[in-house]
Amino acid sequence: MKFDVLTLFPDMISQACSHSIISRGIDSGVISVNPVNPRDYTKDKHKKVDDTPFGGGAGMVLMCQPYFDCFDSIEKTPDTEVIILSPQGEVFNRQISVELSKKSHIILICGHYEGFDERIKEYTKAREISLGDFVLTGGELPALCIIDSVSRNIEGFLGKIESADYDSFSDGLLEYPQYTKPRIYNEMPVPEVLLSGNHAEIAKWRRKQQMIVTFKKRRDLFEKFAVESENSEDLKLLNEVRKQFER
Repeated sequence: MKFDVLTLFPDMISQACSHSIISRGIDSGVISVNPVNPRDYTKDKHKKVDDTPFGGGAGMVLMCQPYFDCFDSIEKTPDTEVIILSPQGEVFNRQISVELSKKSHIILICGHYEGFDERIKEYTKAREISLGDFVLTGGELPALCIIDSVSRNIEGFLGKIESADYDSFSDGLLEYPQYTKPRIYNEMPVPEVLLSGNHAEIAKWRRKQQMIVTFKKRRDLFEKFAVESENSEDLKLLNEVRKQFER
């Protein structure tokens, strides 16, 4: 998977990608992340990439020329997906993350100031994606979130692709609680079932805990899962959770 990131602050991308799992993914060749600065492509002698909006208004708008030329400098394939990070876009979620992980090349375009000249969106034919109903200073943090999330679904990135199978949202539910040593801390014990060595009972406990956590924290996801589930064991556990908490 190759990520090209159009950004006025390439160091933000490079520095964030030089740590932890993303860095290991790059070193192992599973992904590559290439920041490209539109400022390097501007024809303005002062390196301007923005100007005042036609019609008046506060703030500055990113100009066509630097972004068109920067975008054109990137080699594309029939499989390339172009994304503009925008609060107007569809909200990023697990489904989109998995969908994007099937691509071999993603171009992420980061905005700043009061946004893009609309013709940049038209020219690049970009898909607009948002992290949620809030506004950030620029698109770099959302771009990094997408790189991280999408990469986790790529085989070899986490060492074992199964590592992503138990992430929250991977099957429509939130993740079950996790515990480590010591067995008792501040008079708070680890649940006995996790110490039993009975893998079937542990799996059942974890599955039910997923449902309990989801019921308590994201009732919308719980109800959606309940409607879509066709697994008889899951349906039985769902009913147990309802009876336990809907008294």
